[in-house]
Amino acid sequence: MDMPLTIPSFAKERSQESTKVPGNMAVWVLIFAELSEFALFFILFLVAKAHQPEMFHEGPANLNTTAGLLNTLILISSSFFIARAVRAIRLNNRQASLKWLGLCLLAGAAYCAIKTWEYYWNEAQGINGRLDVFYSFYYYLTFNHLLHVLIGMCTVLWATVRAYFNAYNADDYEGLEAAACYWHMIDLAWIIIFPLLYVLR
Repeated sequence: MDMPLTIPSFAKERSQESTKVPGNMAVWVLIFAELSEFALFFILFLVAKAHQPEMFHEGPANLNTTAGLLNTLILISSSFFIARAVRAIRLNNRQASLKWLGLCLLAGAAYCAIKTWEYYWNEAQGINGRLDVFYSFYYYLTFNHLLHVLIGMCTVLWATVRAYFNAYNADDYEGLEAAACYWHMIDLAWIIIFPLLYVLR
């Protein structure tokens, strides 16, 4: 008589973990809401560009593309850092996770510093949100994104404090994973904002 096929418990756990949505439902509701807001303004931006192509062709040429590129590289790096932090906690390596979280926060601070400098540079060049529709979109999208970076940094900082006090381990790291998901959303939004504002003519 054939013996029934049984799946070892560790294999079941791995299967469940691989199908589990990272973070929690609350953070995904927030992420979809935030992305919907950005998507709406991306659509409005493209509609305005279709109606005033010359204005939207000249605008990017006057922006500081170097600052935008640096911030793109910084945010991509920060997403790598926080992904490594989550991986480290899955391996029960709290010290490594704290190191990667610290690097993510430093990258966020660098982004804010460069963006602040860029705004001062714009003022020196006579660029402000009252010049035309393109610059109104530029300031709305970049400042809104900057606020999201600050909120994301507070979220990552809270996760870092909790990690420091041993709130996460290989069996329970949902809070850290949720913070990482939100940070990746911020990175994704910027990856769309950068070419729209600084590159595409």
